[in-house]
Amino acid sequence: MSETTLPDYLTVATELQSASLALTPAEMHGLLTGMLSGGLNLTDKSWQPLIFDYTNEGMGWPDRVLTLAEATLKVTTSEITGSGMELSMLLPDEDASASLFDLADGVSDWINHFISGLGLVGAPLNKASDGTKEALADLEEMAKLGIDEEDDLEEQAQLLEHVIEHVKACALTIHAEFGARPSEDAAPTIH
Repeated sequence: MSETTLPDYLTVATELQSASLALTPAEMHGLLTGMLSGGLNLTDKSWQPLIFDYTNEGMGWPDRVLTLAEATLKVTTSEITGSGMELSMLLPDEDASASLFDLADGVSDWINHFISGLGLVGAPLNKASDGTKEALADLEEMAKLGIDEEDDLEEQAQLLEHVIEHVKACALTIHAEFGARPSEDAAPTIH
């Protein structure tokens, strides 16, 4: 069985840039994940007009970018609705020649757009449980974190890895409360 993975960061970045979309792959993935976690319908393409309005003044995206976004959404949906309850994040990496500072900025961008995605789909955050409110507050704080050039960069890299894992846990917590689930049986019930 082959495991599906997120598209390559550099490929997505190149396509977004060539389409003149002012969006990074981390921002795109955070937005889509936030929309999923906020209750986005899994059976239609209702996400497209929302993301077009948010990122491109209502104009559609070129097919190549849309295909990458759909692939990203598909992988993320299977991860967070699957039994493993895991989440990969589309962040700058070594292949994209990303520094620790780039990675930290990518995490911040991902978080900010995740929160925006929750808002785009109208997640009822004011009615959230205490655990979900705490997860959202943690995300808001982690979005403000940065790397200090004066400190030990190796230590900060390790701390950033812990932050990334906590971001994933917070996103999964929010999804557990608001996110849509795939229907148990795809076939209609015959009476």
